[in-house]
Amino acid sequence: MSEWIYFIHPPREHFVDTITEDEATIMQIHAEHLAELHQQGVLILAGPTFGAVNTGVAIIEAADEEAARELMMSDPAVTSGLMTPELRPMRVSFLRGVDD
Repeated sequence: MSEWIYFIHPPREHFVDTITEDEATIMQIHAEHLAELHQQGVLILAGPTFGAVNTGVAIIEAADEEAARELMMSDPAVTSGLMTPELRPMRVSFLRGVDD
C-alpha cells in the first residue's frame, strides 16, 4: 500500500462562505463518503482549507495509482461535477500518535 493525496478544488473563491443549499447537500454526502473510507481504514486524514480558496485535502492509502484514482473519482464532490479533482503520490513521513 502507498499513500496518495488528492485535492478537490472548488468552483469559486470563498466557496465555504457562499455555498448554496444544493452544494451543501453534495458536501454532506461527500463527508459521509469520507467517513466511510475512514471507517474502512482507507482514509488517513481529510479536511478543507480556509481563506479565499477552500481546497479540500484527503490522504488515502491505495495499492497503486489506478486504485487511488478510482477512490478519488468515486468521491461524490467529484462525481457530481461540483469539485475538480487532483491526485498526487505522497509519503506520510510523520504522523502524530504513530511511533511516538
